[in-house]
Amino acid sequence: MDQPLSVPPGRDLRLADFDPDFTAGLDRDTAEAETRRHCDALDELAYRLFAEAKRAVVVVLQGIDTSGKDGTIRMLASGISPQCLAVKSFKAPSALELSHDFLWRVHAAIPPHGTIGVFNRSHYEDVVVVRVRKLVPKDVWQDRYAQINAFEKLLHDGGLTFVKCFLHISKKEQRQRLEDRLKDPKKQWKLGPDDLADRERWDDFQKAYDDALTECNTPHAPWHVVPADKKWYRNLVVARIVRQTLERLDPKFPKFDSSLLTKLD
Repeated sequence: MDQPLSVPPGRDLRLADFDPDFTAGLDRDTAEAETRRHCDALDELAYRLFAEAKRAVVVVLQGIDTSGKDGTIRMLASGISPQCLAVKSFKAPSALELSHDFLWRVHAAIPPHGTIGVFNRSHYEDVVVVRVRKLVPKDVWQDRYAQINAFEKLLHDGGLTFVKCFLHISKKEQRQRLEDRLKDPKKQWKLGPDDLADRERWDDFQKAYDDALTECNTPHAPWHVVPADKKWYRNLVVARIVRQTLERLDPKFPKFDSSLLTKLD
């Protein structure tokens, strides 16, 4: 039995309807072999996009703490040349960023034509985190849904393709990953007081994401809910989605000027 990765725009999207431990009956070895094939294909597709230099792609990775955004980025980077890839992490906004509208720093990070951008978190922090932590009034974050949709439509019309992936893990799996971080000196730096405090607000975050994914699930920038309890299945699904997106774009090498051949000595 399969599980959809999305719902049609206009319908409610509820994370509780998606099993975060779903693996489509695959085993790890099979999934990892397929992921490698997708990464190999991404290398050529990304190079063609780079050579064409007329369109861009941005992969938006959202998810609750420990959902695997860093690991997903490492997987994509293993198959895409650095010259074709731009990674941006959105942390707590700086004083400069706070002195502008909430989309200012995101617009500045949009990848140029010919490039695949990957966002580790994104503008969706400004309708989720600010809501749960009560950093802005309700009327402010509610208005941002429409502002985000208009922003993404503007960029889409300018040649940007959005691949929005919510990395969906269970509360049980998050607990295990947080415990692993506490024990691993190489990962302890990633854990801060806000991470543990936010776990206490698990239900609030789920509700905030339900609303954000529903309100901002549009034909030009749809959301994908990626089962992420199993890291190897998460990687497979994201690699597959990105590859399929680039194949649909079908970037072309620029036409060669044959007259250049006559200019060689």
